[in-house]
Amino acid sequence: MTTSSSPLKGLALAQVAIGVHDIDAARRRWAAVLGVDVPEIVEVEAGSRVRMTYRGLPSDAWAKLAFFDLGGVSLELVEPVGDDSAWKDGLDRNGESIHHIAFWTDNMVETAAGLGDHDVELIQRGDMGEGQYAYFDATGPLGCVIELLEHGRSQDI
Repeated sequence: MTTSSSPLKGLALAQVAIGVHDIDAARRRWAAVLGVDVPEIVEVEAGSRVRMTYRGLPSDAWAKLAFFDLGGVSLELVEPVGDDSAWKDGLDRNGESIHHIAFWTDNMVETAAGLGDHDVELIQRGDMGEGQYAYFDATGPLGCVIELLEHGRSQDI
């Protein structure tokens, strides 16, 4: 359970994500540094198929992803493709760098409201199977985007 004064308190850290220009090259570099196998590339569905919005408008953007299991937390590499998205905006603005830090929540709406109390606004959301994900622009106060992940959707954000 979260509170508006500390919306991320008690939430499990899920991943740290880095925006990249070339997912294939980046996953090979990271695998070599980590001393692990090169992960597969996962292509997420186009935004129109997952009811994605970016800054309140429908977006058909999608991304190529690669995940490294770091023992309970994932390192995610993200190569944006297509239309405007939080992924593309972050990469265009900051180059290859940390894009977001993700947390699991059981109540997306409540946690999002708590982030709003800290002037952290929703910039992108989409369906994720039975659940949903949402990105919040915390680049001013926290230096990166915050992602919330919800396994079972309590209600759409």
